[in-house]
Parts: sequence; structure tokens; C-alpha cells
Amino acid sequence: MDFIYGMRPVEEALEAGRNLEKVFFQKGLQGPLFRSLFTKVRESKIPYQFVPLQRLNRITGKNHQGVIAYMSLIEYQRVENILPTIFETGQAPLILVLDEITDVRNIGAIARTADAAGCHALVLPEKNSAALNADAMKTSAGALSHIAVCRETDLVSTVKLLKESGLTVVAATEKGEELFNIPVPSGPVAVIMGSEERGIRQPLLGLADQQVRIPMSGHVASLNVSVAAGIILYEIVRQRKESEFRQE
Repeated sequence: MDFIYGMRPVEEALEAGRNLEKVFFQKGLQGPLFRSLFTKVRESKIPYQFVPLQRLNRITGKNHQGVIAYMSLIEYQRVENILPTIFETGQAPLILVLDEITDVRNIGAIARTADAAGCHALVLPEKNSAALNADAMKTSAGALSHIAVCRETDLVSTVKLLKESGLTVVAATEKGEELFNIPVPSGPVAVIMGSEERGIRQPLLGLADQQVRIPMSGHVASLNVSVAAGIILYEIVRQRKESEFRQE
């Protein structure tokens, strides 16, 4: 992933509307230039992190002035902007919400399957989510360049917005009481997938209209999240196709 460094170059990139994936600030930075840049980064809702000087020096040995920004490989969108467009085309939105999935290859594999299944968008949190870097792009086989990706500050608020917009929210969790192949509304649907370590966070689970699980009959307790996402998405696709067939 390309990066830029130095306070002025990063500030100029922001002012030019360049998409930044994340900004690293050296711990303890002070001064008016830093405060101005930091304010713009926060106002632009770009993820940032304060790190030791040694970490910045490992990225580049040049004069970074305590600031390094990674350039985004994709253009992020907002859920509230893409939903009307989907509805206007006469389609039922299918949105995939990824709660704190931090493995870049899982994100890439999920994007590849989501695009193939006709999913309209991926929704990621700004923090605690894998960077969409070159590894993610490669694993997605280019899908991340075609599917809309929304990076949201608060997934709870975003899921509430999806519900208010008429989407049925389905949470895929091993604690679900219903199997994954229960009837899903043929209308707009949002599917939430959680990390393999922690699953879906409770505030998001509490918003789900349905909690479904994939039955496990072997010796392992769970599936890779990208595999699980594929199973859930294609079950929804199957049900939608059957519904279309019955209506013909």
C-alpha cells in the first residue's frame, strides 16, 4: 500500500480529497501544524493511531515529521448514499455487515463471494477492521474494485439505519436458535458476520431480526468466516431465486 509522510504532504492530500486508509501520528506530537492536521483527520473520519517513533522509522527512514498516512486503494462510500440508488433500480438491497473482522485475506475472500452472489455493499467499521491493502485486493480477485465498500464510524447506528430503511437484519452466529436455511424475507436484507475470535458484538446482535447458525457435525467448532459468509449469502440467493420462479 502506498503511503505519504510529512505534515504538509498529508494535509495537502486531505485538502485535495485523496482517500486515506489510516494515519499514524508519533506519540507526543505537539505544535500548531500537528493540531491543524489532527483536527482535519478527525473531521474527515479517517482512522488514526498514535504510535512510537520506532514504528514510524520502520516504515520509512526519511523525514516523516511524526506523520505517515496510508493511501486507500478504493473509494469508500456511505450506506445512506447507496441505499436510495439500489431501491431506485427496483432491486432488493443485500448488504453484508462485517463486525471487526481483522484478517485481510478473510475480507478479500468475503468480498469475492459477496460480489459473485450479487451483494450490493460491504459495511465495515472505521476501527478494528482489516485494512483493504494489496493483500485484500489480491485475495478478492478484483471484487473490491467493483462492490461498494462503506466504512462507518458506528456500526450500531448504521444497522439501525438499515432497519429504518426496511431491511431485515440477519445475524449469523453459532448461538443462533434457528438454522441458516430458515425462510428469509425476499425483500431487502442485511447480514451481519462477526470475527472468528469474538463473534458478533452484543449491541449488534440485539438489533437482529433473526439469529441463524450453520450446523456443525464434525470435530471443529466453527467455520472460517469467509466460508460461513458464502453459505449464508448463497442460501439467501437460493431463496430469492425460488421466490422469483414461483412468481413467474
